[in-house]
Amino acid sequence: MRTAHINVTAATLWTEPASPRTLDQPALEVPVKMEDWLGGMTAEERKALLDDNKVQSQVLYGDTVTIEEVKGDWAKVVVLTQSSKKHPAGYPGWIPLAQLTEIDADDMEPAEEKAIITLDFTHLLNENGETLVKLAFTTILPVTDLDDEKVEVHTPHGQAFVKRDAVKLFTEELDQGTPEAILKDGERFLDLLYLWGGMTPYGYDCSGFSYSMMRANGYLIPRDASDQAAAGKEVAKEDVQPGDLIFFAYEEGKGRLHHVAIYHGDGKMIHSPTPGKKIMIQEIAGTFYEKEWCQTRRYWQE
Repeated sequence: MRTAHINVTAATLWTEPASPRTLDQPALEVPVKMEDWLGGMTAEERKALLDDNKVQSQVLYGDTVTIEEVKGDWAKVVVLTQSSKKHPAGYPGWIPLAQLTEIDADDMEPAEEKAIITLDFTHLLNENGETLVKLAFTTILPVTDLDDEKVEVHTPHGQAFVKRDAVKLFTEELDQGTPEAILKDGERFLDLLYLWGGMTPYGYDCSGFSYSMMRANGYLIPRDASDQAAAGKEVAKEDVQPGDLIFFAYEEGKGRLHHVAIYHGDGKMIHSPTPGKKIMIQEIAGTFYEKEWCQTRRYWQE
C-alpha cells in the first residue's frame, strides 16, 4: 500500500478527477492558492461545490493518506484521520498527485512528541526563517527538537520549523479539552463564511466545523454529520449540555439527517449553517431547527 502526506496548506478532496472546474485551478496548485480560489468564486459557484457533488472534504498539511489508485495526474486516496462509512479505513476521494508527498515505511514511525497548530494560520519555516508553506489551525506535525522560540518538525518538506507560540505540544494523545474550550475555539470563527467540504479557517461546512473544533481539543471524531451522529455517547435532548453535538433531520426530525451544530447553552447553538451563510450563535427555539433536532451526542469526557 502506497502512503503519502499532504504537502499543501489544505488539499481539497474531490469526488472525481473531472470534478474541478476551470475556476478551481488555484485549489489544485502547489502551493495551493486558497485566497485566489475562494475570492474568485461567486456565491452560486461556491454553492455548486455542494449542489453538483464536486467536493468531499479537505485534508490538512502533513495528514496521512493511502493511495488506492492513480489515474493520470490524480490519486484516489483514503484519508486516515477522517473516519467515514464510505470506506473502512477513512474518507475516500481524489487529490492531485502534485499535492502528495509519498513516504516510506521508515517515515511512518510514530513520533514521541507532536505539535498542533493553535493559531488560525502560521508559517512553516526553513532554517533561514523563510516560509515554506502556510499552516492552518489543527495541523499536526511530529516534533524532532525544540527550544524557547521554535519547534523543529518532520514534514513533507523535510526538517523545518514553526514558532513555539504557534503550537501546543503533546505526547501520544492531545489533552482532551473541556466543553468551554471547545466553544471558545468555535467562537473564534464567528462570521466566517460557510464552505462546503471546508476544514480550515478559510471556511468550514457544518461537520467540518464540529470535527475541527473537536480535533483542536483532543477528540478525533468522524468526518460527516451522519457518522458523527452514530458515534460518541447518546444523550437525551433534555440532558443536553454545552459542547454536545446536536443533529437535525428533514421531515421534522424523522427524515434524512442533514446538519450538525455544537450546543452553546441556554437554548442556543453555534454552527456553520449553509452555503452563503456565516458561522453564528443562534437561538434554536422558533426556528425550523427546533422541530428537526433529532439526536444529541457527547464526545467530551465528563
